[in-house]
Amino acid sequence: MPLLDIRNLTVAFDTSIGLFKAVDGIDISVDAREVLAIVGESGSGKSVAMLAVMGLLPATATVTADAMTFEGRDLLAMSPGERRAIIGKDIAMIFQEPVASLNPCFTVGFQIEEVLREHLGLTGRASRQRAIELLTDVGIPDPAERLGAYPHQMSGGQCQRVMIAIAIACNPKLLIADEPTTALDVTIQKQILDLLVRLQAEHGMALIMITHDMGVVAETADRVIVQYKGHKMEEADVLSLFERPKSRYTKALLAALPENAVGDRLPTVGDFRFEDELGGAR
Repeated sequence: MPLLDIRNLTVAFDTSIGLFKAVDGIDISVDAREVLAIVGESGSGKSVAMLAVMGLLPATATVTADAMTFEGRDLLAMSPGERRAIIGKDIAMIFQEPVASLNPCFTVGFQIEEVLREHLGLTGRASRQRAIELLTDVGIPDPAERLGAYPHQMSGGQCQRVMIAIAIACNPKLLIADEPTTALDVTIQKQILDLLVRLQAEHGMALIMITHDMGVVAETADRVIVQYKGHKMEEADVLSLFERPKSRYTKALLAALPENAVGDRLPTVGDFRFEDELGGAR
């Protein structure tokens, strides 16, 4: 049985011009200890699908699915209290903008310890010591001192490490990383990816990596789902995807890699039309 199993997920938003389907009937599953990459251009519904799992979509969103289970438990049938007991503890998420995701009014130590208090009941010295251990684990120097720092006093890379510390605080079984290297420089991107891969192996977590970067997919994933306009276009193990892509959309993504530039012109996904293929994916 997959750790997370989603069947026929649809997410629609009520807009001024009617319902807009950001996710349209996709299946996603991930096994324990597996690294799954969900790849596609911006607006393909990658983040929305995972926010549906986390229960973090706004009230204007309608979420339906034939199944959405975690360890065999129906997430959609849970009460809000039951779901809150899982989210942040057994399922955790790292968001795209670390500085925006952290509360500027509280120290990073408070924000880490809040999770420990809520889900593990740790307080006082035990909570502080665990927070120091977490900052050490994610590579923050002088962790005891940094507990008293506010997000604006830290770099983007350090804030992302704090977000990772919060996410792994309760040893989750599934970690969702939503574009974890966005807005970071290339050197820091590599450090964050290496950190996530190390933590995934050490903690035995399943990891879902949301990205538009095929290089990240090649470096981190066991299996890949390719999305386009809310539809799943292809699913394959990472080696098969790069060597024998089946979807025309996947081929277009790979063709648009910088190393495939011809002269001064880089192919773009927009050079291709996929309406016929997308119709088949419906």
